[in-house]
Amino acid sequence: MTTDLRSLADPLQIRLTELTECGGCAAKLGADALAEVLAGLGVVGGGDSAPTDLLAGLEPADDAAVYLVAPDLAVIATVDFFPPIVDDPRTYGEIAAANALSDVFAMGGRVLFALSVAAIPEDLPRDAFRAILDGAASVVREAGGILAGGHTIRDREPKYGLAVVGVVHPDRLLRKGGARPGDILVLTKPLGTGLLVSGRRQGRTNDVDLAAAVVSMRRLNRDASEALTEAGVAAATDVTGFGLLGHGLEMARAAGVRFVFDAASLPALDGAIELARAGVETGGAAHNRRFVRPALDVAEGVPAELVTLVHDPQTSGGLLAAVAPTSIAQLEAGLDGRGVEHWRVGRVEASPDGAGGVALV
Repeated sequence: MTTDLRSLADPLQIRLTELTECGGCAAKLGADALAEVLAGLGVVGGGDSAPTDLLAGLEPADDAAVYLVAPDLAVIATVDFFPPIVDDPRTYGEIAAANALSDVFAMGGRVLFALSVAAIPEDLPRDAFRAILDGAASVVREAGGILAGGHTIRDREPKYGLAVVGVVHPDRLLRKGGARPGDILVLTKPLGTGLLVSGRRQGRTNDVDLAAAVVSMRRLNRDASEALTEAGVAAATDVTGFGLLGHGLEMARAAGVRFVFDAASLPALDGAIELARAGVETGGAAHNRRFVRPALDVAEGVPAELVTLVHDPQTSGGLLAAVAPTSIAQLEAGLDGRGVEHWRVGRVEASPDGAGGVALV
C-alpha cells in the first residue's frame, strides 16, 4: 500500500475495492483445484471412516459441516470471507455477513451466532473498520443471531467474513445430494453480481444497476430456506463463487444425475447481460469454465452472453433447489407468501453414466 489510509479527509469515503485485485466470491480458489487439495481429508487418520454423527463434512463435501448432538438436533458450522466487493465499508460488512450466513440457510438451519474473521491493513481508518463490523453485526441480528467475537490479523489487502454456528433438525436438513430425475430446478435470486462488480471496476456499470446488485447480495436466504424445508425439499445449495453451473454440477454429481438449465428462463440482474455481451468477465469465471467443461453440454444456438452468465461467480447468490413435481406448488406458494422471488430454471434428468453432469439448452 503506497499511501497512509488514515490521512483521508473522510475515512468512510475510502474506496475499498482499490485495495484489492478482485473481490467477493470471485476470489475463491477454483473448484477443480480445491477438490484436488481436499481429496482424502474427509476421513480420520489411520484409515478409519468419519464418525457417524458427522452428517455433513468433506466426503461428500457440502455447504457446511453438520454434527449430530442429539436425535432431534444437529449443529451447523461454516466459515466464509473475501476481499471487498464494494467501496462502502458498512455495505461490505453487510454483504460479507449475508454471504457467510447463507451456508447455514443452504443447509436448512437457523443461525445462533457468528464470529468475525478479519484481515485489515494497519493504516485502514478505525472508523472504516468499525463500519464493516457494524454492517456485519446488523445482518447477523437480522438473521436471528448475534455477532459474538472474532479474530483479526494485519494484512495489506482487507478481507472480512464470518464463522457461523447454527442448528437444524436432522430430518429437515438440506443437502447437495438428493436430486431425482423429474425434479424441477428452482432459483431464488437473479444472476450477474460478478459481471456487475467487474463492470464497475472498468467504469461500465451504472449506479442504478450496481445498487440493485447490492440489494440482492445483502438479502438473506432465510425466507427461501424456510419455504424449502416446509415444502419437504431435500436437495439444495447456495449459488456463490463457482457460478450456477459449478454449483449445479456439484449437486448433480452428488446425486448421480444431470441438471439441464433452460437458458431462456435464467433471471439476470439489470445490466448483467449487456456487460456479458460486451465481453466483461471476472477472473473467477475462467476457473469455473475449466471446472465444468468436461461435464457440460451446451446446445447449439445458446447465446454466448448466457453461457457467460451461468459461469459468472456470484456473491451472496440465491438458493438452487431440485424440487419434486408434487412439491412445486407448495414451494412456490411458500416463496410467494414470503415475498421471495423465484424462477423455474430447468429440470433434472437421469445421467447416462451415473457420474452427473450439466447442460445448457
